[in-house]
Amino acid sequence: MSTFWSVYVTVLTLGTIFAMAWLLFATRKGQRVDTTDETVGHAFDGIEEYDNPLPRWWFLLFVGTLIFALGYLALYPGLGNWAGLLPGYDYADKDKKIRFSDGATGWTGVHEWEKEMAQSEARFGPIFAKFAAMPIEEVAKDPQALKMGGRLFASNCSVCHGSDARGAYGFPNLTDADWRWGGDPQSIKTSIMAGRHAVMPAWGAVIGEQGVRDVSAYVLAQLAGRALPAGAQADPAAGQKIYATTCSACHGPQGKGVAALGAPDLTHPAGFIYGASFAQLQQTIQFGRQGQMPAQAVLQGNDRVHLLAAYVYSLSHEGKPADTPPDSPQ
Repeated sequence: MSTFWSVYVTVLTLGTIFAMAWLLFATRKGQRVDTTDETVGHAFDGIEEYDNPLPRWWFLLFVGTLIFALGYLALYPGLGNWAGLLPGYDYADKDKKIRFSDGATGWTGVHEWEKEMAQSEARFGPIFAKFAAMPIEEVAKDPQALKMGGRLFASNCSVCHGSDARGAYGFPNLTDADWRWGGDPQSIKTSIMAGRHAVMPAWGAVIGEQGVRDVSAYVLAQLAGRALPAGAQADPAAGQKIYATTCSACHGPQGKGVAALGAPDLTHPAGFIYGASFAQLQQTIQFGRQGQMPAQAVLQGNDRVHLLAAYVYSLSHEGKPADTPPDSPQ
């Protein structure tokens, strides 16, 4: 804020407070000290007002608000560039001499947040670090770690994947065995840390509407093992030929998917996050899909993501034998 605007805000703020104080005391000075039965001379719906002074408690309460305002403006920023006198806001972490991110001092909402984060890190950082040094599979067996991971999930992931982690339209179920980018511990952690961006190209303009119906019929009837709706005007055999030339590069010749590309397994319709009906498959193939998992590396950091990955891993591996492969169906 420039010097001009800083002075302008300061003068306007303090001037208003002192003007209200003058008005309060000036009107108080002209009031009578005793009570009377005289009225002020006007009435509303038959109700008249006595010409008596304001109660002393009301007057003192008003004075108290003015004193509070001046005290607040002395401690906190509110007068232009004034940073406030509130102690304890020279550093985000006083013990480690870590300054606030903007290099300034004094109280602000951002400084308050940074200070709380520093206190939280000092208290819980060693616990996070302890679990981060353990393999994810071992962390997933620790009750304390799972409680911490569950809270992190509820705060950062449930808005998309649901509070029960069973997903929603466009967001995968994290409790089953259908993983687009791999369900082993390291793949899960990589997905959370770096994020994912999956793209299903739109094929409508390439293979035409009939081709879209034929491929959808092949995927639904032959790969997913579901019956086509009655009256479906589609040829699964023709769709198989189109699939071999346009789809198998990503989803594989047998439709098992390719984790490196984020291409889902088409033999597991439960993993179709945009729906597994004949109409929904046509929509997906004709117009394509784009899904993005935001990266959490900057927001959460490695140690917290490690706990999150362990929690997510536990959701789809709870109750499995120790020697069961990570991606085996449950």
